[in-house]
Amino acid sequence: MILKDKKIILGLTGSIAAYKAAYLLRYLVKEGADVQVIMTPAAREFITPVTMSALSGKPVLGAFFENKDGTWHSHVDLGLWADLFLIAPASANTMGKMANGICDNLLLTTYLSAKCPVMIAPAMDLDMFQHPANLKNIDTLIEYGAHIIEPGVGALASGLHGKGRMEEPEQIVEKVKAYFANELKVGKGELVGKKILVNAGPTYERIDPVRFIGNFSSGKMGYAIAEELSARGAEVTLVSGPVNIDTEQPRINIINVTTAEEMYEVCIKAYSSCDGAILSAAVADYTPVNYTDKKMKSDGGELKVTLSPTRDIAKELGKIKEDNQFLVGFALETDNALEHANKKLVKKNLDFIVLNSLENEGAGFGVDTNKITIVTKDNKIEDYPLKSKREVASDIVDRVKHL
Repeated sequence: MILKDKKIILGLTGSIAAYKAAYLLRYLVKEGADVQVIMTPAAREFITPVTMSALSGKPVLGAFFENKDGTWHSHVDLGLWADLFLIAPASANTMGKMANGICDNLLLTTYLSAKCPVMIAPAMDLDMFQHPANLKNIDTLIEYGAHIIEPGVGALASGLHGKGRMEEPEQIVEKVKAYFANELKVGKGELVGKKILVNAGPTYERIDPVRFIGNFSSGKMGYAIAEELSARGAEVTLVSGPVNIDTEQPRINIINVTTAEEMYEVCIKAYSSCDGAILSAAVADYTPVNYTDKKMKSDGGELKVTLSPTRDIAKELGKIKEDNQFLVGFALETDNALEHANKKLVKKNLDFIVLNSLENEGAGFGVDTNKITIVTKDNKIEDYPLKSKREVASDIVDRVKHL
């Protein structure tokens, strides 16, 4: 058990999502962790200390000392005791205080004293999350070394729909386990100040107003990469083909395109101001030569569409890449995978290529998992097991940061 005997401080702040913390605590304890709960006064309005104490097997802390017997709760000792400080849910108010060194409760003084890594799972309403002050505070916390567990998109307590839902407890536990398994780098903020280009999703090549040539790419892998880069502090330009994915990360600028030519033009223009690019989009290799602005009628006979090659984004970026820039490509193959990936790696002047195959169950288009092999330009090959696309994105970004 990865979390067995790991000492974790679980901090709760004033959010309706505090009810999820009971499930989170239960999962952590079930995994063998030794959990000490600290609650802010506002958190106690949403869930009782009795509940959290029963689940943790420890008294819940919140005050600096006990009025009855004068027992002092040392924030310094707590900060030295823990292997990880997990704040979930984290309200806008608490994050603002953390970012600005305000310590008017035990949770905040413990945060300022903590020597261990810090993970933060924000939870708040859509407008609060998107407010520039809150986004600035999140950026500051990342610069200080905290790892932000990005909130999800969905129905909020206010009745609005958007970003702000605290990540589900099961997913938070997976992040914690990944950290202790050395698969997730917490406390780095290593990409602050970096600008990175990512492309994602399919392109649609129009035949007429109602028909197009496309592919089955969902864009999930590219969006996961963009979100992982943003979580580590990078400013991301995400050039996205037509997808059904929402992301409202503070450091992701989405540029929507439809065709391969549109994606080419945007990527070429954006790359010059970036430190590097990760090209995960499934860009069409061919596009119809002729487009008709009226729907083509079916007469029961054969329909022939003449196609011409699209411009190769990776190859062109490889030509203009400077010494201080990196370039990462993707290869989706069905046969002779390594041979084809190596050819693309050299031909397109990539630093490394991410290879996945439609022959691997659970990998490819439209699914939430992927199984990849990373091939570098110095002929190093590393295979990874089947993982969620979020975890795969973390593996890819781990490799990118060394570039």
